[in-house]
Amino acid sequence: MPFVQVGRSQIHFVEQGPSPASHLPPIVFIHGAGGSHQVWLQQLVVLGRRRRAIAVDLPGHGDSNGSGADRIEAYCDIVRGFITALGLDRIVMVGHSMGGAITQSIALAYPGLLAAIVLAGTGVRLRVQPQILAALRGDARRAVEMIAKLVYVSGTPAEVLKQDADAMLRTSIPVIEGDLLACDAFDLMEQAKAVSLPALVICGTDDLVTPPKYAEYLHRQINGSQLQLVPAAGHMVMLEQPGEVSRGIEAFLERLGC
Repeated sequence: MPFVQVGRSQIHFVEQGPSPASHLPPIVFIHGAGGSHQVWLQQLVVLGRRRRAIAVDLPGHGDSNGSGADRIEAYCDIVRGFITALGLDRIVMVGHSMGGAITQSIALAYPGLLAAIVLAGTGVRLRVQPQILAALRGDARRAVEMIAKLVYVSGTPAEVLKQDADAMLRTSIPVIEGDLLACDAFDLMEQAKAVSLPALVICGTDDLVTPPKYAEYLHRQINGSQLQLVPAAGHMVMLEQPGEVSRGIEAFLERLGC
């Protein structure tokens, strides 16, 4: 399994890519709170057919060590260090939820690192319900099960919700709490309109965590952005409708010629 040293953390990542190597900009996927690279595996396979495609585990997530962070800015530093350590340049960055907050922040602070961005299930603000934070400090399993019910479309089988909760609990509770605090403090209401990169905004039509109005606001704020609303999908749109998400990203990049 590949790792790269970034600060004090050994950062794990997985990748796909064509042989011979492509001249197209590489694509880097950033997961959300309490997640890991595994949420992007289906997109890695599809996008990796034509270009180098990489999904990272943030510190304390997946197979990366470290203690995570409680501010989006700290995660931005890690992701920037990861990009530099791999010698990447002018990448396409795809972020989900908290990963979307990281992507927006990097687009504002370091636009020269990026060729384009994709923002999935995210917004310019990511407030966390107080009862979830309170439950996490008392009964972590109950809190994570609450999250699992919120992030999937209604009618999702109980076994899928259990698998999602089990996967999230492989991340330590302090790291999950830090992620949620980072999301809760995130606010780019006034800055998002300064994003000048080509952008695709993706949202499930049944997303209860970052509903379509969040995506529509992002779309209006980012000049020239494209909006993709995905039917029959909730917050975990890339897992619930993986083909639609992959095709949307591919079509977006083809229209850009990158």
